[in-house]
Amino acid sequence: MAAELTVPQLSAQHRPTLDQALSAIRSRAYWSPHPEHPKAYGESAPADGLAAFEALRGTRLDLGQPGTDGWAGGEVSPYGPELGVEYPHADPDVLLPAMRAGMGAWRDAGPETRALVCIEILSRISARTHEFAHAVMHTSGQAFMMAFQAGGPHAQDRGLEAVAYAYEEQTRVPGRADWSKPQGKRDPLEIGKSFTAVPRGIALMIGCNTFPTWNGYPGLFASLATGNAVLVKPHPRAVLPLALTVRVAREVLAEAGFDPNLVALAVERPGEGIAKTLAVRPEIKLIDYTGSTEFGDWLEANARQAQVYTEKAGVNTVVLDSTDDYKGMLSNLAFSLSLYSGQMCTTPQNLLIPREGIATDAGHKTYDEVVADLAASVGGLLGDDARANALLGALVNPDVRARLEAAASLGEVALASREIVNPEFPDAVVRTPVMVKLDAAKPDPDAAYLSECFGPVSFAVAVDSTADALDLLRRTVREKGAMTVGAYTTSADTERAIEEVCLEESAQLSLNLTGGVYVNQTAAFSDFHGSGGNPAANAALCDGAFVANRFRVVEVRRQA
Repeated sequence: MAAELTVPQLSAQHRPTLDQALSAIRSRAYWSPHPEHPKAYGESAPADGLAAFEALRGTRLDLGQPGTDGWAGGEVSPYGPELGVEYPHADPDVLLPAMRAGMGAWRDAGPETRALVCIEILSRISARTHEFAHAVMHTSGQAFMMAFQAGGPHAQDRGLEAVAYAYEEQTRVPGRADWSKPQGKRDPLEIGKSFTAVPRGIALMIGCNTFPTWNGYPGLFASLATGNAVLVKPHPRAVLPLALTVRVAREVLAEAGFDPNLVALAVERPGEGIAKTLAVRPEIKLIDYTGSTEFGDWLEANARQAQVYTEKAGVNTVVLDSTDDYKGMLSNLAFSLSLYSGQMCTTPQNLLIPREGIATDAGHKTYDEVVADLAASVGGLLGDDARANALLGALVNPDVRARLEAAASLGEVALASREIVNPEFPDAVVRTPVMVKLDAAKPDPDAAYLSECFGPVSFAVAVDSTADALDLLRRTVREKGAMTVGAYTTSADTERAIEEVCLEESAQLSLNLTGGVYVNQTAAFSDFHGSGGNPAANAALCDGAFVANRFRVVEVRRQA
């Protein structure tokens, strides 16, 4: 096919972006090419984006994929409305061979062309950020501004970051080399060598319900940029954002002269469970998954033919030892506990507080005082219903609501959850967080704080000392994993001790956050999301290890 997008055009437009991304992952400084503010997209963008989203409702999203044997859908927004979008249901026996067919040309295009095409895909998605924001909002339950930022520019940043790492790793080895070995008086031995980054095969990206784009884009673009075809299997409650992504990717690939079937969508009918079926097919060589520990463990154990990257559950902990900004600490923690109703894999769950209390700039605070003051801070933050709706969003599914309601029976309730009405979406299930007081001195192998309770639930755990808090921190990270660890201390010795635990157990640590940076937020190009070194995840977003095993280098030697 004739390419409408040529390599010189792509290079002129996107090579500067790639170079800046490469610089950012080396310097770890702040950088983003994707604006966070809705007004940056033009005066008509908000209305246009909403109109585009509304136009999708009740339609059939035909992607022109081979092997379509029917249609599936059925998404219902956590805010109430049915989306009514139908998507192509694929016969993998037809679709997977079609996906492989275009991989040779995609491989031969080389790392730079692949990177530039990926950046064009991201650029087009960025231009439609308002539309994507509504799609994310009405599949994940995120409030609009969070869906706009996390589902838009922040997700696009993570995708671009993966492209940069992919390019960096693939170009470590030169494409060609002339090899000459001296042989004394004899003629030297001379060989011409070529080195090609060869993709693994077809990658399967299994999307999650809460962050379909933010968690989906790193694996999608890491695999595509390293030459692999990518089959996107969304969560059945959150298909639309990834289906739109697939449609954009297919359009760009076709315009650049490549087979659009390099990216395809796999949706499931109710109860079909195609993720397990696809995951063990011999054509699938890479799997990216975000979700429950149970299914992540199953993938790691059973998809033996594939390289599997998982982000699973963990028990995120904050150690409270002392602080020189008590008010700032409370405010920071209150926001972290409330954002998106705690439905983030990075939200703190366990707050470990010495039962004798902590030293602060406002005087000594007992355990009970710290818990009561934190509860009051959360209550104050969410006291206004309009602000609460903007922070909390909606509970993503009935399981989260059930855990929230059951948490009140686990111990003394320090902060009760309350129901909030969303006037724009009265069917949305909106609840403020619950905080429960527990005591680590009571031996209980099934203690609630030893497992993840995903959602707006936190445990204020009384411990005998900061040293005991660190022992409990080490145990939970080692046994259950953690995506984040937070700590507050004014002691240099305690800070070093906390840091040592996190270094030994491979947990990402945030110390003494009291301003506008929160433990459950990470910035692409600078922060690592997860470490790959504890049970919560076997990979980090994003580092060289996340992309380097998605391709192999194949050498061809020719006699000179």
